[in-house]
Amino acid sequence: MTVTTLRDRAILRISGEEARPFLQGLLTRDVVKLTDAHPRWTGLLTPQGKALFDFILWGDGDDVLIDCEAAQADALAKRLTLYRLRRKVKIAREDALTVHWSPAAADQPLDPRLPALGHRWLAPATDGDASAAFRAHRLSLGVFEGVEELGQDQTLWLESNAEELNGVDYDKGCYVGQENTARMHYRNKVNRRLVAVPLDQADDKRQRAALPDVNLSIELRRVETLDPAALPVWLAAAIADQAAQ
Repeated sequence: MTVTTLRDRAILRISGEEARPFLQGLLTRDVVKLTDAHPRWTGLLTPQGKALFDFILWGDGDDVLIDCEAAQADALAKRLTLYRLRRKVKIAREDALTVHWSPAAADQPLDPRLPALGHRWLAPATDGDASAAFRAHRLSLGVFEGVEELGQDQTLWLESNAEELNGVDYDKGCYVGQENTARMHYRNKVNRRLVAVPLDQADDKRQRAALPDVNLSIELRRVETLDPAALPVWLAAAIADQAAQ
């Protein structure tokens, strides 16, 4: 049997009559238009536009399911609770479901960040753990996620390549960190990018994470210092388009 369960992920259920408007005012993607069949990658940012948490949103009727790092699920729930105030919103773990991944499962949704990441869906857990396989595949494509790789209150959302990975909507209205994120976009001022380089090329001053098991250093480097030939195709194309504007 093919192993598909990602045991390093957890699911939070956001429910209640104000669930979607509540998230709409916090997150970088449009939650009101979220549908059950089309997940969306999004971020919860600081007021300055730096990443605190990233996760994938799934519609479930009027509810929203948050596909997040298992190690950060409680911290994320606590942060969301701080914003809830008196709104009619419930934030709870959804233990009946887990996240699944396969590089080839044509009947399931594609990962919303990049089609090459493969297919992703929610279902009850099955035997085994595909977390390591997905992580290796994701890093081979230059896609970063989670507190270890993106940092927390360290990296501006657009510097984490969020625009290229479908992680931001510019026409959804206000959210936490929206002002600086929109300014960077409209002024074409994404001067640094989060990239992976071999560990023997690491620069400690720019390093966000060292991943010796895959021989990579994740770093925030200035765009003009990047070699397009060493970048993922999707990122090299985006940087070239930005330079041409």
